[in-house]
Amino acid sequence: MFHYENFCNSFLFFSSTINNVFTQDADGLLQKVRDKLNLVNNYEANAIMKTDVSFLKVPKANVTVYFEKPDKLKIKNEKGISFVPKGAVSINLNNIISGNKFTVIDAGNSMVGAKEVKILKLLPEDDNNNVIFLTIYVDEKNEVIVKAKTTTKDNGTYELDMKYGRYLEYGLPDDVVFIFNAKDYKMPKGITFDYDEASINNKTADKNNDKQGRIEIIYSSYIINKGVSDEVFK
Repeated sequence: MFHYENFCNSFLFFSSTINNVFTQDADGLLQKVRDKLNLVNNYEANAIMKTDVSFLKVPKANVTVYFEKPDKLKIKNEKGISFVPKGAVSINLNNIISGNKFTVIDAGNSMVGAKEVKILKLLPEDDNNNVIFLTIYVDEKNEVIVKAKTTTKDNGTYELDMKYGRYLEYGLPDDVVFIFNAKDYKMPKGITFDYDEASINNKTADKNNDKQGRIEIIYSSYIINKGVSDEVFK
């Protein structure tokens, strides 16, 4: 005889079990990504930085990027100054992922270019975290993030696109593209750059400020886990 109540209980148990398996898989994948990022305690990297903001003239620059765990990041160009939007510390995902607890949601699979990726949605458990929501696209085979979208309380929404090569075993990209809202672009104190007068004087300047800005960092070499002086970050 068919028992409807028993069927419902069994169905609910089965659904709960499947959901737990998916959650464990998502948590496990995030942990693998964290483990790879945690291989890097510090680095010094040489790179070229290209900045594209509609109302600014910023030339391509040779830069040195410094990182020290857990959250120190500095980008200096050849003149000794740095120029990245406020909140661009998220340009290194180690700063966000390694030190925070998240509720992880498996959002299925997708494609980034020709690569199939797993989508994980991360909700910070700490209400005081500046990050509101984080979506990462993970290359499961290599356990690295190839794309990330971060929504913050103070600095808008940022997107990262990453390509890997020589330093894949450390989870360090060869190429990073950092996309942000130009209206959230913050000038470092004491730094002056040439403005594009055509954009500033144009009646559509305000609209231009709403366009996306773009920073690309193309790394030529890393020096990994050899130490970075504290003076660099002052």
